[in-house]
Amino acid sequence: MPSRATCKNARFLAVLEVLDNGKPIREARDIDIPLAIRHFYHHAGWAELLADEFPGHAPHGVCGQIIPWNFPLLMLAWKVAPALAAGNTVVLKPAEYTPLTALAFAEICAEVGLPKGVLNIVTGDGATGAALVVSDVDKIAFTGSTDVGRTIRRATAGTPKALALELGGKSPFIVFPDADLDAAVEGVVDAIWLNQGQVCCAGSRILVSEAITRDFTDRLTARLGKLHIGDPLDKCTDMGAIVHPTQLARIRELVSAGEAAGATLTQPETQMPAMGCYFAPGLLIGAEPANPASTEEIFGPVATLTTFRTPAEAVQLANNTRYGLSASIWSENITLALDIAAQVKAGVIWVNCTNQFDAAAGFGGMRESGFRREGGCEGIAAYLRAPEVKSKPETPAPDFKAMPSPTTPASGGIDRTPKLYIGGKQTRPDSGHSYTISAKGRELGLAHLGSRNAVEAAHKAGAWGKQTGHNRAQVLYCIAENLAARQAECEARRKTPATPPKRPQPQLRARSTTPLGRASSTAR
Repeated sequence: MPSRATCKNARFLAVLEVLDNGKPIREARDIDIPLAIRHFYHHAGWAELLADEFPGHAPHGVCGQIIPWNFPLLMLAWKVAPALAAGNTVVLKPAEYTPLTALAFAEICAEVGLPKGVLNIVTGDGATGAALVVSDVDKIAFTGSTDVGRTIRRATAGTPKALALELGGKSPFIVFPDADLDAAVEGVVDAIWLNQGQVCCAGSRILVSEAITRDFTDRLTARLGKLHIGDPLDKCTDMGAIVHPTQLARIRELVSAGEAAGATLTQPETQMPAMGCYFAPGLLIGAEPANPASTEEIFGPVATLTTFRTPAEAVQLANNTRYGLSASIWSENITLALDIAAQVKAGVIWVNCTNQFDAAAGFGGMRESGFRREGGCEGIAAYLRAPEVKSKPETPAPDFKAMPSPTTPASGGIDRTPKLYIGGKQTRPDSGHSYTISAKGRELGLAHLGSRNAVEAAHKAGAWGKQTGHNRAQVLYCIAENLAARQAECEARRKTPATPPKRPQPQLRARSTTPLGRASSTAR
């Protein structure tokens, strides 16, 4: 099993991840690798439950998967584990900056006896990913930037390929006046400075109530100065290196644009390594909603800090973005927190915590942060194809004109007036009632009412005037329907004079005389 073999090689994979990505060894060892193993174990359990939980479902077939460089092995587990558990085969392309753990995982799968061709690792740059998208695969799963995700969606539009996108974010971190400020400060550390801020769901927009802005900013600035930046393989390091010089240049460019738009950059006076791609953690204080640093994903260890006055304004600022991946709300008032959570447009919302992940919980975004979920029941369902629902053949409507003309019940024939039969009763679909309309002892037809109470009221003497206009119109309309269906019969009856019924003749009785002279009668 890949899960057991991955667990045995956890230390090796953690060191390899640090060498490949530059993140601190503590994060790779304590967060990334254990959660990746958890995903394999979790989805191994789903493999035993598919027949019961997803009856009639089938795997897509060949799944093309493209993962980013910020969590190389964890993103691999998020995609490979459910795909294999659902019975698919996989062609996975790791990021061009971080292919080492993916290749090591492929060797582990070969060692445990995974059949050839089930898992395939293809390395390369963006051109390799583009070739995978347009190749003959049945599903594409992509985690990465919104711009690339938009390109992939255009390329797969109009094709039968299933698609799952987990894209960028600009997540709000909302702090209300009654929040535990020390806990909120530590939440910010996990939200934006984890993995050097190279996290799609990073809380990069800190929204703080005006009532606590000064106190919160002072505590957060003091905490910034205690972060240790250095060698990623050092267990005491809090922040490691940026993954690549290209990414470091982008971070500097967006921070400079934020300062030019009026924000003030605050960074601690800390000792930085002389060599390597490092950037000190920072805050852009006073960033307006239109500031480029507030609208664009920096994907680095820098967050913006903006104030609000009311909960309504906090919601407005939180939703003032094209993204919708996650949000973090901090308040001791759980009613307020849940009310805000119901209004914030995000796929994942944390209350008094942040970056809490588990293999049993689905993760994904909305709006330009993508669609579909990874992990949990939703994650395994994304790698299964639902059975096709067979539509029932349409029953042609009866041709009333082609039916024989109705005959009178008195002639001994069958009354063929079109009627509605439901459940063996002559009733309307809305549980109405049918009653007979007659005149001069003759049955003219049936009238229907949508309300049983209205029918019963209409049967009572003098109840017609008490009915609503709608009910009276309904009765008259149904009478007209019946008369129209029996138009030919009514015209024939109107032209033929009615023959008065014959009266029965009285029986004659004969009288006879008995010997006693009494008259007796015998009925004949």
